[in-house]
Amino acid sequence: MTDITFNTAADAPQKPPKAKRKPLLKLLFGDLLSAFLTVLAVLIILGLIPAFNWAVLDAHWVGGPAACQGGGACWTFIGAKARLILFGLYPPQEQWRATIVIVLIVAMVLVSLSPKLWNARLLLVWAVAIAAMLVLMGGGVLGLDYVPTSKWGGLPVTLLLAVLSLGLALPLAVLLALGRRGKLPVARAISIFVIELVRGLPLVGLLFVAAILLPLLLPPEWTVDKLGRTLAALTIFAAAYLAEVIRGGLQGLDDGQIEAAEALGIPYWKMIWHIVLPQAIQNVIPPLTNTAIVMIKNTSLVLIVGVFDMLSAARSASTDPAWPAPSTEAYLFVAAIYFIICFSISIYSRHLERGVAARTHG
Repeated sequence: MTDITFNTAADAPQKPPKAKRKPLLKLLFGDLLSAFLTVLAVLIILGLIPAFNWAVLDAHWVGGPAACQGGGACWTFIGAKARLILFGLYPPQEQWRATIVIVLIVAMVLVSLSPKLWNARLLLVWAVAIAAMLVLMGGGVLGLDYVPTSKWGGLPVTLLLAVLSLGLALPLAVLLALGRRGKLPVARAISIFVIELVRGLPLVGLLFVAAILLPLLLPPEWTVDKLGRTLAALTIFAAAYLAEVIRGGLQGLDDGQIEAAEALGIPYWKMIWHIVLPQAIQNVIPPLTNTAIVMIKNTSLVLIVGVFDMLSAARSASTDPAWPAPSTEAYLFVAAIYFIICFSISIYSRHLERGVAARTHG
């Protein structure tokens, strides 16, 4: 190995110059935009101080309704009504079953986080887990008492609607996106019609059609449970929006890869499954995440058609006349749960993006 020596100071490696730090005053008020943002941030912080005092310093953490007569938040109400908010009208003696369902959903989501496990075996595990959840919630078999879906409520219903609607909507969305991008005129026309029709209707309208109008249009012997009809409306709505997101990912692919696969004689569905879809989905991770988050929040709209989800349970709990108007605390508790779910999805999405970027540029 050749030794390297430096004869002059000019030959020595020079350290990069350190960036000069701006004075704090100039950083905060250096220009008009910085000054405006600084003043706005100070006003927001000052405005949040009364809310902090109400939520923490002046809050009531123990006691009953009589302890919540002051001006602070009544968090003791959440402790007293937590079972109603989390499980709704589900029979109290059977709420252990709903708790197991929540744990199962969280466990399955955690298991599914690693892309290395995304295969047919994982789909089979999910199918078995969903079947077990439905058996636990409904009962009527294996010695479990039967609980009708009209008694289901709270967090299990919210999670089940979110997981099932997104899980069923994704393959339907892929078919709609491929149909709209395909060359078959009938499949293309049907895909365009379904996507544009559903995207042109509000979710509330679809829920009303599924919950109220559909039973009137079907024969009496074709009755479908209200929760099932609500799930169908959420699934169709999610599929239409996911289809457009996936179509954007398909349009971003180079046609040369498809032509090369066809030249090699790779069957169409193998090409789609192994070449086209993985790249298309990687290109649209942020909009897919946004659609998933929106659909999770949209599950709160099912209260309009009488499905007793977590928001409905909180609304019902806050009507107890024994407590002094605790609706704010109840809604904040539900909002915190929604925030934890949606923010966790956002963090996972950024993790996937970093993984894709590392594989692409590494």
